[in-house]
Amino acid sequence: MCSLLRPPVFSRFISVRLKSLAASQSLPAKPDRDLCDPSSPDFLTFEDPQAFKVKSFWELIRALGVFRLCSFPALVNNCGKLMTITRKVLGQRCFCMVVRPSVYAQFVAGETEDEIADSMQKMSSLGLHPMLAVPIEEDLGESTGERQYEDNLVSMLECVHMSHSKGWSKNPMMQLKITALVSPELCAKLTSLLKTEPYDLSVLVRAMEGEEVMFPGLTESENTHLLLGLRRLDRIGEASVNKVRVLVDAEYTYMNPALSLITTALMKKFNQQNAWIWNTYQCYLKESRNLLLDAIQASIDQGFCLGVKLVRGAYMDKERKLAQKEGRTDPVHESWEQTNNSYNGCLELMLRLISEKPDRYMIIVATHNEESVRRAATRMLELGLLRDAGAVCFGQLLGMCDHVSLTLAQHGFSVYKSVPYGSVEDTLPYLVRRAQENRTVLQGIRKERDLLRLELRRRLREKITGARWRERL
Repeated sequence: MCSLLRPPVFSRFISVRLKSLAASQSLPAKPDRDLCDPSSPDFLTFEDPQAFKVKSFWELIRALGVFRLCSFPALVNNCGKLMTITRKVLGQRCFCMVVRPSVYAQFVAGETEDEIADSMQKMSSLGLHPMLAVPIEEDLGESTGERQYEDNLVSMLECVHMSHSKGWSKNPMMQLKITALVSPELCAKLTSLLKTEPYDLSVLVRAMEGEEVMFPGLTESENTHLLLGLRRLDRIGEASVNKVRVLVDAEYTYMNPALSLITTALMKKFNQQNAWIWNTYQCYLKESRNLLLDAIQASIDQGFCLGVKLVRGAYMDKERKLAQKEGRTDPVHESWEQTNNSYNGCLELMLRLISEKPDRYMIIVATHNEESVRRAATRMLELGLLRDAGAVCFGQLLGMCDHVSLTLAQHGFSVYKSVPYGSVEDTLPYLVRRAQENRTVLQGIRKERDLLRLELRRRLREKITGARWRERL
């Protein structure tokens, strides 16, 4: 975060920090509750294979096959190379014929508008909400130039329109990566500049609105590119306000401060009455709680509503390798337990704020971790937060942890599935990155595989029993 977002310590900020510290040490004990009460989140055991009763026989087989492949670390770690080799051997057409009905169909909604509509309608019938994601992003060395960024803008605006106009959700959401519209090299340079150069949010807002601004520390061409990028983002904000909530993804630590600065400027402009632009906080980072506290204070000082996407994080291996290579302190928590404490502490902080001001703060509990989901649901009831009011919702990736998503939806909670869409060719880099970033989740979904097997066996028994019964007749 730049110094702009680290204001003096006011009494309100102190009270927030005290709340956070208290939450990190011990969360409030659960009140006595009738465990037989079906409205209680104690029923969220996520162990009922009936959660998969809505899936077709083929969908069960496909999920079991894909998850089995994902259980092998060597396959997940080298999936990009393996897919490249397979595509060269089979050719593009045969490769698509293999990938499309398997991995692609498991994790991607489709390519054409009709395919996407079919997927979304089925999701809506299950009580789930789609959160569309255009699978476009860049990393250092992958910059494509202004023309491609303009094409990406068109895709993003189409995503806004589709999310809003199709009526798939009463509170539509979509995901956005800023590096699809602003080069990662510039974001990395901005991050370095922010250590010494405070960038004023008001100036960024004026730049979004078309004012010719010269930002310190940038060359003329870099400044021009930043202005164009900010105006592209402004167009997305203008198109989405009062229609679609735009959740901006976090990326790597060498560009996150710049991404947060830009996102905060968007929030300052578009979140005056409601949270239409959200930022993402990665709780596997040691600084995550301080960054969230800074964002809360900025929202108070700047007078905007704050939307938070809370995740554990997905770039752990690369972050640690980069830190080691550059001789920096590892930015990631040393243990899974520390990451869990960070996540639960940030979750508790946001839920308390929402219980006090549900019109100013919102959160999506974006996790596949059953304990965090159960904790969030429990605290919602304890704090008197409605399950489907919209201030608190849950999120998982399409094709993963459906036993969690479907169970939550069956209990009346608001659940979103992150839904990428596009051609096999366009989504392949996205699928490879998501597989490698979520390798721990993919390799640890034994429970979901077991539940899928139980549902599959139940259907086979029903078919066999039904066949025997017909023979007797």
